[in-house]
Amino acid sequence: MANNSRTHLTLYLTSGYVLLIIYASLYPLTGWHDSGGNPLAFLGSAWPRYWTGFDLATNVAAYLPFGFFCTAALRGRVAPNAAWLTAAMLGGGLSLLMELLQNYLPSRIPSNLDLGCNAAGAVLGGLIGSRWGSLALDEGRLAHWRRRTMMHAYGVDMGVLLIMAWLMTQLSPETLLFGSGNLRQMLDLPPVQPFLPERFVSLEAAIAAAGLLAAGLIATLLLRRQARLLTAGLLLAALLIKTLAHALLMEPAAALAWITPGNGAGMAIGLVMWWAASFLIFPLQRAVAALALLFATVMVNVAPENPYLLNTLHIWNPGQFLNFNGLTRLICSLWPFLALPWLMIYRPERHELNY
Repeated sequence: MANNSRTHLTLYLTSGYVLLIIYASLYPLTGWHDSGGNPLAFLGSAWPRYWTGFDLATNVAAYLPFGFFCTAALRGRVAPNAAWLTAAMLGGGLSLLMELLQNYLPSRIPSNLDLGCNAAGAVLGGLIGSRWGSLALDEGRLAHWRRRTMMHAYGVDMGVLLIMAWLMTQLSPETLLFGSGNLRQMLDLPPVQPFLPERFVSLEAAIAAAGLLAAGLIATLLLRRQARLLTAGLLLAALLIKTLAHALLMEPAAALAWITPGNGAGMAIGLVMWWAASFLIFPLQRAVAALALLFATVMVNVAPENPYLLNTLHIWNPGQFLNFNGLTRLICSLWPFLALPWLMIYRPERHELNY
């Protein structure tokens, strides 16, 4: 069972990361046209006039996880060196394909420097995966801890990915606390109601409470040991990520701008509701998580635009993080619509359930 779990997890990680690379590389996915030039001309271009160490490091780091995950996924089928070389070639090929497609996007410029850095990231990630991948995923303390702590269940690996994606949603400074599934933002639709301060505080609290309850219960459902303690740690990590995102992407003075009366009340209510619901039997926990997820998603889509949040975002210049922000917005918009089907199919083994 451990081998199957590892195989599924690495496959999910690799596939999911490829999709993230594709979206981030081709964002905003609009304005496709053929300029009539040679799509391979960028390969022979001179060294770019304007570049920074941040650009180089970012492009290397972007493909490093791909090399690691891909090597881990291949390691059980081929020799370690062959897995590393295959991951490096696949990473270079994926980057080349993305650069070629950027020829047809007016907002993107293909670059041989980006290609080289991406390929280097895949090579480095593959080396790390071939050396320490088995310790992290199969044999090391982290792997043993995961097998002891996580449920033995159908869909547990996908649940882990959902929690990782939920943590990523906290990196978007323009979303409400624990609020995801905003289709209006994704489809560029107008608000459905005007902003009224008194009403908005209640809506903000309801969204934060329901979102915390849903995410907290999903994490609790994945755990078989120390579920409440680990879930509380996860919720704290999400708040720290939210704070760090505001500090880095906006300015240090705005690090705690997300703490509002509505969010404060919502967190308190959500924590109490999660703690109480964590003592329910599995079917009821799943039902409560699904209802909270549906309620939070509906509230996010009917909530008006917050002028304070919009005004705060005026000081935010995405700059280097433009593509990353597009990625986090996509994950934030889709997360509840991925989590709800998972709740329906997630099925722990019978001996894991306490009815």
